[in-house]
Amino acid sequence: MELKTCEECGRTFAAENGRTLCKRCFDKKIDNDFKLVRDYLYDHPGADIKEVADETGVDEAVILKLLKQDRIEVVEEANTLLRCEKCGKSIKSGRLCDDCKKMDTMKQMRDVRDQMKENLDKSQEANKNSVSYHSR
Repeated sequence: MELKTCEECGRTFAAENGRTLCKRCFDKKIDNDFKLVRDYLYDHPGADIKEVADETGVDEAVILKLLKQDRIEVVEEANTLLRCEKCGKSIKSGRLCDDCKKMDTMKQMRDVRDQMKENLDKSQEANKNSVSYHSR
């Protein structure tokens, strides 16, 4: 990681992935890009990613990031732009389709249940092996 000077505000920051903006300015730019994209899509529903990028000046990668963050969504049913990261099914926003989200949630719940059961078993075993004294 190297120290760089932010192109926008002049602050020194630890640069990651070749960034030229500090986190504050980068986040501000993303928010401004989001507003441009949102406003364009409001006036032009159904526009594809290339059209939005060309008309707003927002990079296609940023638009994809906004889709994955659930800040915007694809409105067409025949979406080929965004796919579920697990099964490849077409999705409107985010990273996973509804089915894969449910499966992930169920898996997390099973993992928590199994961990709780394991902790309970250990606790019961420790209590069984411990000596306790009672006064009369």
